[in-house]
Amino acid sequence: MRHDASGKVSLDHIYTAPDPRTYFQVLRPLGYRVPQLAKPYFEKLIKEYRETEQVPVPRVLDIGCSYGINAALLKYDLTMDELYARYDGTGPASRAGLLARDQDLSRSRSPAHGLRFTGLDASTGALAYAHEAGFLDDTVNADLESDDPTPAQRDLLAGTDLVVSTGCIGYVTERTLTRVVRAQDGRLPWMAHFVLRMFPFEPVEAALDELGYRTVRVDEVFKQRRFAGPQEQRGVLDSLAAAGVDACGLEEDGWLYAQLHLSRPQHR
Repeated sequence: MRHDASGKVSLDHIYTAPDPRTYFQVLRPLGYRVPQLAKPYFEKLIKEYRETEQVPVPRVLDIGCSYGINAALLKYDLTMDELYARYDGTGPASRAGLLARDQDLSRSRSPAHGLRFTGLDASTGALAYAHEAGFLDDTVNADLESDDPTPAQRDLLAGTDLVVSTGCIGYVTERTLTRVVRAQDGRLPWMAHFVLRMFPFEPVEAALDELGYRTVRVDEVFKQRRFAGPQEQRGVLDSLAAAGVDACGLEEDGWLYAQLHLSRPQHR
């Protein structure tokens, strides 16, 4: 298996398939769970934003959204176990069949929360599936690490109330977040990012600070998934050591861990 510069195994192929089956079938044996662990924290932040800002239907931007996992969990109160079961290979054999089944779900299940979800991702196939299924309301297919948003993309990003992510920071940097904020014409959406511990958040925090944010790190740590093998674990442990992060009792025991960073406008 190929590994990236951080030591992690490359799973790029699971994000580019035309439907979510490969994504869930690869990640299930690894115990991937961070969207489920993130769900109550996102729900709490959304509730606080709704009450504080008097916005009945907040607009949430999910950066690195892939197949709309966070949107499905939050809008329709699904669980990761339910999603793993939906795409385990025993259901419809075609993309069209899977899509029809997911469209039935999104049409028939009353949203648990009044939310509009926009997904930002570089994967055209993942975005198309999530949008057609009804998990995402809007999509922005862009790499904001490399380019400014187009006028049409900027219009879709404008009006964002909250920005969330569950694992893309480290591959996505402050460049993307700065471009998202600058698309708001002076507004500062609230943010919640789950970040793997090998990736320093300080550059992102410094950039957000310049834009008018104050960031707080939640003390708890969150299991993301098991290591795909000894080589990946060794590579990640090396990255953690180089960053001065103590892996004792955490990554040394076989799991990747993330931390949650909450960023709000400084006047809040």
